[in-house]
Amino acid sequence: MSSPFPGMNPYLENPALWQKIHKRLIVAIADSLSPQLRPKYIVDIEERVYRNTDDSVLVGIPDVAVKASQTTKKSDIGNIAVASPPVEPVTVNLPMPETVRESYLEVREVATKEVVTVIEVLSPKNKRSGEGRKAYDKKRLRVLGSSTHLIEIDLLRDGKPMTILDHHIQSDYRILVSRSTQRPKADLYAFNLKENIPKFPLPLREGDREPVVDLQELINGIYERASYDLVINYSQEPVPALSESDKIWADGVLKEKGLR
Repeated sequence: MSSPFPGMNPYLENPALWQKIHKRLIVAIADSLSPQLRPKYIVDIEERVYRNTDDSVLVGIPDVAVKASQTTKKSDIGNIAVASPPVEPVTVNLPMPETVRESYLEVREVATKEVVTVIEVLSPKNKRSGEGRKAYDKKRLRVLGSSTHLIEIDLLRDGKPMTILDHHIQSDYRILVSRSTQRPKADLYAFNLKENIPKFPLPLREGDREPVVDLQELINGIYERASYDLVINYSQEPVPALSESDKIWADGVLKEKGLR
């Protein structure tokens, strides 16, 4: 069964699903581009690794609690020593560091092995303060200061959008195409829940034919191949929550499709 929404499916943004969606989307983009880029370019799946304590994993450690030694006190009746009840340990939770692995794509020129374009699909950790944001900001600035093109795909309504100067457009989703030869200017595809996901070109070396990425088709394909229609409960509201107007619109779409 195909996705009921014409553009981005807001139910796919649920943190319980997004990590899997992210991995599938990275692979789908690579698989769609590889045959169009050969033999001059290859598409590599790379990984960014960092330690995160902001969304710390809480683990109960009952063994670290120490029982107080037994003490005695004098009874009010005579001089008989009576043992105080022992202090019992309480199970507590401790913040544990988490190793985070985030995949992204690099388009490399075969002859020179140079990275021509970096493709990033943002995760929730990239869009909120903490180590995930810091790690991605550092990588982003490094790419923007180089001769490498950058494509940044943001399909998450929640969190703080990545920094863009002198830009006041409000949108649910964003795709940024930053060509190294045009910086600091870049092309921003800003779109909302009710709209189709726009197609965008993949910047390469000057003079080379640039393939067009159809993200809508890739997302729809992932939805169908993964059978998300069997996983998602459309009788419930999506997470994160929709605005009131989008909530009314989505309710109408789902009722029309017989899912409510």
